[in-house]
Amino acid sequence: MDALKLAKPLLQNKTGKSRLKWLALALLVCVAVAGTAIIWALRHAEPILQARIIETLSARFQSRVELSSFHVSISRGLRVWGGGLKIFGTTDVNIHQPGIQPIIAVDEFQFGAGILDLLRTPMRVRRVYLKGLQLNIPPKGQRGEGGNLRSRKIKIYVDGFDCEKAQLIINTIVPGKLPLEFDISKLDMQKIGPGQPLRFTATLVNPKPVGDIQSAGFFGPWQADDPRSTSVRGDYSFSNADLSTIKGIGGILSSVGRYDGTLGNIVVDGETSTPNFRIEITGHPVPLATKFHAIVDGTSGDTYLEPVQAKILNSSLVAKGSVVRVKIPPGHQVVLNVTVNPARIEDLLKLGVRTDPPVMTGAARLRTKLDLSPGEADVSKRLRLAGDFQISQAHFTNEKIQSKLDVLSMRGQGRPKETKGDIPDVPSLMSGTYNLSNGLLSFSKLHFQVPGTRVWKSVLLKPVDPFFSKRGAGTEIPVKVTGTKSEPHFGVDFGHKN
Repeated sequence: MDALKLAKPLLQNKTGKSRLKWLALALLVCVAVAGTAIIWALRHAEPILQARIIETLSARFQSRVELSSFHVSISRGLRVWGGGLKIFGTTDVNIHQPGIQPIIAVDEFQFGAGILDLLRTPMRVRRVYLKGLQLNIPPKGQRGEGGNLRSRKIKIYVDGFDCEKAQLIINTIVPGKLPLEFDISKLDMQKIGPGQPLRFTATLVNPKPVGDIQSAGFFGPWQADDPRSTSVRGDYSFSNADLSTIKGIGGILSSVGRYDGTLGNIVVDGETSTPNFRIEITGHPVPLATKFHAIVDGTSGDTYLEPVQAKILNSSLVAKGSVVRVKIPPGHQVVLNVTVNPARIEDLLKLGVRTDPPVMTGAARLRTKLDLSPGEADVSKRLRLAGDFQISQAHFTNEKIQSKLDVLSMRGQGRPKETKGDIPDVPSLMSGTYNLSNGLLSFSKLHFQVPGTRVWKSVLLKPVDPFFSKRGAGTEIPVKVTGTKSEPHFGVDFGHKN
C-alpha cells in the first residue's frame, strides 16, 4: 500500500513531463514551419510581389499590364522599387502620340512594408512614392477602358500616394483639337475610406503666365467604365504670376477660386487681382480685378466664359465667349463679346494710349467683339476688335482743343460776342464704330456733336446744305482734325457726305 502511494506521484510527474515535451515539440514544429514559410516568402518575395502588383492592376483595370523593372530588398525591412509600369486600355487613348498609349504610365515607383505583410492577403501598403505619373483619360465615347473591380480579387490595398512630376491628359477625337493637358509638379493623394474619393493636394505648373497653382480637394471614386465621369472638386490659389511672360502685357497676377464637376466637364468660379496690369505699348499700369464663371469642356479642351466681370479703375466690363484650343498655330483662340458700361473714357485711354494725361474725359459705353489669336507676336499685333462706342459729357484735357470747341459752340448758339471773354467748358458727344487690326485703329460713322450746331449751321453753312442732314435737333457736320496734339486744326471735310 505504501509503495503504491509513493509510485503514484512519480507516475504523474512523468506524465506531466511527457506532455511538456510534446507541447515543446509541437511548438518547435510550428516555429519551423513558420520559419520555413518566412524564409520561402523572403526568397520568393520579388516574384510574389511582382505577381500581386500585376494581378491587382489587371483586376483593377481589366487590361494588359507591363512592368519593365522590379526589385525587392529585405535588408532593412521590405523595400520595393521598380519602373516602366504601363496599364493599357482596349484602344489607343491618345492618337496624337506615336504608338499605343497607355491609360496610366509610371516611370518610377517605390514603397515599403513589414516582412509579415508578405503573408497577408490582401497586402496593405501605407504609402507608395511615384515619379513621372501620366494619366490618359480616354476620349468621350471610349467606354469600358477602366475594367470592373468586382470581376477579380484585389491582392494589394494602398492607403496613399506621393507623386513627383505628374501629367493629366484629357484626350479628344474632335478634328483639329489637341488634348487638354495639366502638368503637376507635386501630388499627394490619401484614401479616406472604402468607396470614397481620394483627398489630394497638388502643385500644378502654369506655362503662361508662368507660376505654380496650389490646389487641394477630392478626386474620385474612379469610374472604371467611363473615366471622364470621375468626379473632381477642390480649391485653388495662384499667386505672383508674371504676366510679362505673355508678349505685349505685364503685371503680377493673383487668383483664387473653386472648381467642381467631372474630368470631362469642370465648372470653375474664381477671382483675379492684378494691381499693376499694363499693355507694353503704353506702359501705364492700372489696377485690374475680375470675377469669372467658366466651364472647361474636357471633350474638346475648350473653355467657355459665362461670364467674366472686370473692373479697371472706375470702369466695368462684362465679357462672354470662349477660349478655344487650336492646333495650328498651337495655343488658344480667345473670342469674346464685351460690353463696357458704365465706364470712363479716361480709364480706357490710360490703359490703351501712350499719351499722359489722357486726351479726353467723360462717360463712355462700348460694345466690341474681341478676337485674340495664338502666336508669339505681341498681344497688340494679335488682337482684333470691332464694335461701337458712345462718349457723353466729353471734355478734352488739351486746353487748345477744348477752347476751339467752346468757341464753336458759342458761335453756333448765336453768341459770337461771348467768345472774347471767359467761356465755360462745353461738353461734347461722340459716337461711332471702330476696328482694330494689326495694331492699327480705324473709325467709321464717326459722329461728334457740341451744343449750338443748329444755330451755327443756319448762320454759316446755308450755302452748303447738301453736305448736312437735318434730324430735328441740330446739324451733323463732317469734320476733319489735322495738325499735332499740341497744335490741332479743325475744319469741315467737304469730301464726305456720310
